[in-house]
Amino acid sequence: MPAKMTAAEKHQQRRLAWFRQARFGMFIHWGLYAQMGRHEWAMQNEHWPLHEYEKLAPTWHPKPGAAREWAKLAADSGCRYMVMTTKHHEGFCLFNSALTDYNAVQLGPKRDLVAEYVDACHEFGLRMGFYYSLMDWHHPDGMRCKRSEPARRRFVDYIHGQLRELLTNYGKVDVIWYDVSYPLDAAGWESEKMNQMVLELQPDIIINNRNQLPGDFGTPEEHIRAEERMWEACMTTNGSWGYAPIGQQWRTAGEAVDMLRTCAAGGGNLLLNLGPAPDGSLPAPGKRLFKQVGKWLTQNGAAVYEATDPVPPIQPFTGGCTAQGNTLYFHCRRWPGTKLVIGGIANKVKSVRFLGGAKVKFTQTPDQLFLRGLPEKAPDPLATVFAIELDGKPKGRGSHMTLPQPKTLR
Repeated sequence: MPAKMTAAEKHQQRRLAWFRQARFGMFIHWGLYAQMGRHEWAMQNEHWPLHEYEKLAPTWHPKPGAAREWAKLAADSGCRYMVMTTKHHEGFCLFNSALTDYNAVQLGPKRDLVAEYVDACHEFGLRMGFYYSLMDWHHPDGMRCKRSEPARRRFVDYIHGQLRELLTNYGKVDVIWYDVSYPLDAAGWESEKMNQMVLELQPDIIINNRNQLPGDFGTPEEHIRAEERMWEACMTTNGSWGYAPIGQQWRTAGEAVDMLRTCAAGGGNLLLNLGPAPDGSLPAPGKRLFKQVGKWLTQNGAAVYEATDPVPPIQPFTGGCTAQGNTLYFHCRRWPGTKLVIGGIANKVKSVRFLGGAKVKFTQTPDQLFLRGLPEKAPDPLATVFAIELDGKPKGRGSHMTLPQPKTLR
């Protein structure tokens, strides 16, 4: 029998309950770097002197209402939460901080951009998270803290102080999303104390794993890898987190749908990023991608949001699976024509239908399921989902590499 959960473990599971059902979120990377349009690491990658980079701050004048456009798109696209950068590595704060005047209220926008984002999330019924970079290229002790104890003390107090501001001044916050713990270790950051403060200020919040402690959930980046605990894959839509209109290679909506399916099959979430332009508008290809995914989820959401049971290794070239109870959902991404073959289902199949639609003719052998009489073209070009009802929870049969084979004549 599994060991009884401690009070802390029960509290963690209660805090994670909504997150386990959320499945899809929108990540927003926005800061001074948007004006350069060459990746959010432009200051570092292009070796901009601090005094030159700082000149971007007073020139940044985003339009009012941008966050509302993001939140509406997120809600319409089937996202259940958002996470926005409150401070990236460049050190510029999008919130009103009493600890530095290098912020959006004192310079440039002359507005609290985090407050606008919070209001937009509330308006559209979205859970709301704050990204906060621990690394800071602007703070004078941001790198010096590794070599000097007085510098470390000043810098860690600054970071803890800003986290306190963020978690005190904006009402209920659902996620704190740390990033880049360089150049200190967990002891240097005083990460245990940091997380304790976060939970004291926001008892229902969930905390990621990027302050060198495990936190409540894992965050694989630009790849999808299931973990034994709760996890969330954060992925770009065009290879850059920040606004980058040059050399764009956008992911397709079909790829995004497949990422959602893969995350759901592994019991995780997808946090898909958009980098707004300097004025706050979203790039047209990114908007189109999210809208297409939202339209797909309207029809096929049951195969993603709730279908997070363990999936046997049934992943032919034509698609992949999610599962809920006795239902196996097959997401067909590469349409084969009028006949589809799915190998390796050990259960007896009771019925097959298009998700939310008509029944499908099928025959079954011990090793293969044949779906017949299908249309020549895919009903849904992103992924056509079949709901396959089984005589029990899905089980796999193995393959030629794992099953004993009959002897052949010599």
